[in-house]
Parts: sequence; C-alpha cells; structure tokens
Amino acid sequence: MNNNWIIKNSPPVVCGILGESLKFPSRNIYCVGRNYRDHAKEMGSDPDREQPFFFQKTSDVLVNDGSEIEYPKDTSNFQYEVELVVAISEDAFQINDAEAKNKVFGYALGVDITKRDLQKKSKDSGKPWFSGKVFYGSAVLSDIVPLKKSIDPDKMRISLSVNGQQKQNSGCNKMIWNVFELISILSQTIPLKAGDLIFTGTPAGVGQLQKGDLVSADLDQPNAISLSFSVI
Repeated sequence: MNNNWIIKNSPPVVCGILGESLKFPSRNIYCVGRNYRDHAKEMGSDPDREQPFFFQKTSDVLVNDGSEIEYPKDTSNFQYEVELVVAISEDAFQINDAEAKNKVFGYALGVDITKRDLQKKSKDSGKPWFSGKVFYGSAVLSDIVPLKKSIDPDKMRISLSVNGQQKQNSGCNKMIWNVFELISILSQTIPLKAGDLIFTGTPAGVGQLQKGDLVSADLDQPNAISLSFSVI
C-alpha cells in the first residue's frame, strides 16, 4: 500500500558494498565509547568491563572513501579515531548475543572524527557530546564487506596512518565488549533496524589532524578493505 506523505521522504545516504553494484542504505549511526582499555587509559579512564555507553550520529554526517573533509572553524583540536563498523541487516529488538550474529549484514572500516576541545568542554560542564561528535564529515566509512566474505570480527585488525605514519593498530579482539554483545545490549532498549551502523570503539593512538593531512585506514582480513580521506 502506498503512503501519501505530506512531504517528500529524503533518500538515504548510501554506502558501497565490496564487489557489489547494489548499495547499502544507511539509517542510524550508533557509537560506543571507551571500548578498548588502552584508549580508555589514554583518555584518563580505566574501565573494567563497566556497562558500555553509547552516543548517536545522524547518517547525514556520513562521508565515503576518498572524501575531502574541511577543517572546522570552531575547533583547534580535530582528532581521528579508527573503528570497526557493523552494518545491521534486519530488525533486532531485545535479542541475545547468539541471535545478534544473525543480524549482521557485514563489516566496514570507519573513522569517527571528533572536535576534542568541544567534546571536553561539554564533558566538563555535564552536557551531551553533540557539538564535538556530530557534524558533517564526522563519520567516514569504507565499502562494507558482506558477512559471507568476512571472518569472525575477533580475528580482524584495524589500523590508521596519517601522512604515511602509522598511528593506530589493534586487533578487534581487544574490545572490552565484542560486536555481538554490543548489538544485544543496544537492542534491549532500542529497536535496531536494517541499515543501522554501529561504530564499535577505537584503540589507543588517537591524535590531532591538521589541514593538508592525508589519512588512510585498513581493515585487515582475507577480504581486506581500506579508506582514505584528506583534510582541507
């Protein structure tokens, strides 16, 4: 049955799929904070499998591999964070870890970009992180590797380099909460939908970006994937 909307629906921001001509329609972007102990420590925390916390980005901020990202005028501490990203294939609500495995379409490589000074200002004043985390270009995504072409996420590695110098490199088995646990925990209170993306946290080595920097990142598995972008 056709719906008669009062306004025209906006088309989704599309993501590429490795080896496919079809596209993945992005929906919500969920991000988990401090999911690698080494990164938590460098940010002044030391979690011992405390309950994970999440924040959200709109898919309208998403940009793809090869993009040029403008250095924002309202920050002087513009930072990168490489992450494994999970693409959800179908609806999931109040599911367990085992069921979560059947809700994954595939895996991608993402870079969460942060205005760290604005984030810190918000944190220090007890306000949400919105201004430091949600802006156009703050989520960079590679093509998605379908589940059938991927290995278990615990066997993957992610890395990031700036101007050819490696800054981050970690096995995804270093996560405090693994991929399927994160999906299950999110689904207890939020009905996940096909098209949702979950940024699963970043390892140690985050740092500042400058105008002119070229950033490259890699997801290491048999069907490897990479992304790159420049800061202008």
